[in-house]
Amino acid sequence: MSTTFSFIGKQIIIYCGTPIFISGICGGLLNTLVLLSLRTFRKNSCAFYLTIMSIFNIGQLFTGLFSRIMNSLYDIDGTETSLFYCKFRFYFFHICTTTSLTCLCLATFDQYCSTCSRPRWQQLCNIKLAHRLVIISMIIWALHGIPFIVYFNHIQSPITKKITCTSTNVIFTQYRAFFIIPGLIGYLPVTIATLFGLMAYYNVKQATYREVPLIRRELDKQLTIMVLVQVIFPLVNFM
Repeated sequence: MSTTFSFIGKQIIIYCGTPIFISGICGGLLNTLVLLSLRTFRKNSCAFYLTIMSIFNIGQLFTGLFSRIMNSLYDIDGTETSLFYCKFRFYFFHICTTTSLTCLCLATFDQYCSTCSRPRWQQLCNIKLAHRLVIISMIIWALHGIPFIVYFNHIQSPITKKITCTSTNVIFTQYRAFFIIPGLIGYLPVTIATLFGLMAYYNVKQATYREVPLIRRELDKQLTIMVLVQVIFPLVNFM
């Protein structure tokens, strides 16, 4: 019975995961290309957050889904054969996931500030500030992920003699299970991104009743739509 479920799971990963992986890579590259090629977006802080998010989304797909697809296709798990890969795969996946979600939250907040009628909030939409916030968040998540390098090790089953890559620290395992997964990459970023995304959308709708230049209004509308589309994917995955 377990063999049957394992086979079904592998087939799902192969035939469902592969299209998701290919479309995700193509979408991430396309987003990055569009946001970097247009001068208007290159100087926009929200577009910068979306660019960094797209880059880390690609890294997330390679360190996460791609490894599962290769394991399902060739029945070879790199985390079981290489201790280095065991440690750094989870480490880099953690950095890519948390940084991507952080950029998503920053993008929605930035777009809310950009569409806000208060000049004080609009001053927060600064490309230099965006650069600093992204660098700071990357450093924070890189330091936060160090326990993955320290505590993830090879464990050999005394019965099956099979080697698995897992955390050997009980406290960190519980911290990851009850805080990182449901909190840092679950409820918290989804709630923040959804909240500010909807508020930005409301501000864009209200902009038609305010004296906002047409070019500025159209740019805000485009970026708000892009942000809302990006919010949908983690929201659906979380649900």
